[in-house]
Amino acid sequence: MNTMAIPPAIAEIEAEMIALRHAIHAHPELGFEEFVTSDLVAERLAEWGYEVHRGLGGTGVVGTLKVGTGKQRLGLRADMDALPIQENTGLDYESRVPGKMHACGHDGHTAMLLAAARHLAQSRSFDGTLHLIFQPAEEGLGGAKRMLDEGLFERFPCDAVFAMHNMPGFPTGKLGFRPGPFMASSDTVIIDIDGRGGHGAVPHKAIDPVVVCANVVLALQTIVSRNVSPLDMAIVTVGAIHAGEAPNVIPQTAQMRLSVRALRPEVRDLLEERITTLVHAQASAYGATARIDYQRRYPVLVNDVAMTTLAQDVARDWLGEDGLIDDLPPLTGSEDFSFLLEQCAGSYLIIGNGDGEGGCMVHNPGYDFNDDCLATGAAYWVKLAERFLRT
Repeated sequence: MNTMAIPPAIAEIEAEMIALRHAIHAHPELGFEEFVTSDLVAERLAEWGYEVHRGLGGTGVVGTLKVGTGKQRLGLRADMDALPIQENTGLDYESRVPGKMHACGHDGHTAMLLAAARHLAQSRSFDGTLHLIFQPAEEGLGGAKRMLDEGLFERFPCDAVFAMHNMPGFPTGKLGFRPGPFMASSDTVIIDIDGRGGHGAVPHKAIDPVVVCANVVLALQTIVSRNVSPLDMAIVTVGAIHAGEAPNVIPQTAQMRLSVRALRPEVRDLLEERITTLVHAQASAYGATARIDYQRRYPVLVNDVAMTTLAQDVARDWLGEDGLIDDLPPLTGSEDFSFLLEQCAGSYLIIGNGDGEGGCMVHNPGYDFNDDCLATGAAYWVKLAERFLRT
């Protein structure tokens, strides 16, 4: 990143915001437990003159700043939660909490938005209403949906909403945009197979649920290869099979746990129909029965075309083409910001966390957010706010 592109006011507070990020990193909190983090966020926002609202989603914080008479309302979102992972980075600011770490960079996301919040409160270089949404529990617990269910957009209406995530594997500080479907849906499927237990020496007197599971696994492979168009993305992963304890006992039951993903809502529906049909058919073929708990969790994240174009134009006008990631592909990970985009136009973008050797992906015990991204991310939020809420 060309440091000359960073506004002086952001550069002046960069070291302080990095120190704040390190403090958050050292004290990670899991979803809906972000008590210390939300206290810190609320205190800073109040200190800078924001109207602070707490309690949505339990530990969520919304900071509102109105400037001028503009009618436009902009939402910017950062996630705050950590992951149940034991950190092994050896950093000076390594997690002080055993078994918990910021392995996805939410400490950086929070710090970037706070840095932007401070600058915007000082400069007041916009005309309209700014809602800064600090969200709990993105990591699988659907904190965004809980905030929505508790009235986020009714209490803090937005004409557009945006979020940013760091992404290892892309050049540090470069910004990536993609209109339309960008991140996959994520569904969890729990399958319980009921057979008939028995002695391993007399298998003909039992109905073996392990055999049923083995055949279900093979049958599931045909869904993506033979039922989904080759032009569409779909994933069916069997992540766990649990059955039995002893080698000479045929268990009564077995359980399978699946992760299912798609980039189109229609494909998501197809996967549910085919999985349900195949599981019941395989179980019936062997004289067993199946119970399926199909949990539709995060929907496909679909970026609004107009808002994504606007967001990309802001980055291009500021950094030029060299500051953008070319031909950003869709991602097979999932994100609960998708719930917000179902109710409000907006866009989810990424900022490169570095593509050099030795780096590691998020959700890894050796991962760390790249501090060289912080000023760029904060400055981008300022630029976007100033463009959307024109004075």
